[in-house]
Amino acid sequence: MTRGLVAGISVAVMALALPATARADKMAFKLLQNYSRATFTSDAPLETFVGNTAGTGIEGTLQVDPAKPAEATATVRVDMNQVTTGVAKRDADMRSKTYLDTEASEANRWVTFEIKNIEIAGPLQPGKETPARVRGTLTIKGKPVETVADARVAYVKLTPAEVETQKRFGFTSDNIKVRAKFVTTFTNHGMQVPQLLSLKVANELQLETDLTFVRQ
Repeated sequence: MTRGLVAGISVAVMALALPATARADKMAFKLLQNYSRATFTSDAPLETFVGNTAGTGIEGTLQVDPAKPAEATATVRVDMNQVTTGVAKRDADMRSKTYLDTEASEANRWVTFEIKNIEIAGPLQPGKETPARVRGTLTIKGKPVETVADARVAYVKLTPAEVETQKRFGFTSDNIKVRAKFVTTFTNHGMQVPQLLSLKVANELQLETDLTFVRQ
């Protein structure tokens, strides 16, 4: 009886310990801003333009166990006040109350993408790029929309000698590069392109990110 009780307690303790162990296996990464960028493209009948941001215009964190990448979580934020399209008047209109209303509202300033789930085949292997489907919540102008992105994930592991040559650029022993593409619309997020501009500004926006994360 005593032996059975001890065995039962041991099993219970191990079961309780498993979630903590799984969490401990996750590595914490931060976005390397100087090597990351985000863009959006509006492809309307009469005009195509691209908005770009990089550097301090992007923030992000990632928690992932390379052996179990499907369980990864991440948050990426883009400062729309730092996005430029090459035309100052268009940039000002984009930030105005008609569209994003970023300059008057701090809450609207940031576009965020929070990763909830990743469909990926197997573990991340150093030096190999792996396709993935990333599901998460895209929030623009305070309106969240469930979104799926097509992504490519590369795990870059550096040797100690390589770290010595690359650390001045911010790289560490473990680095993850994520390239993703997804689509949303102005109307998804409670905005409407005026009829007058419908030939020059598309309702559909194609978003693309090229993000580099380094282990903290």
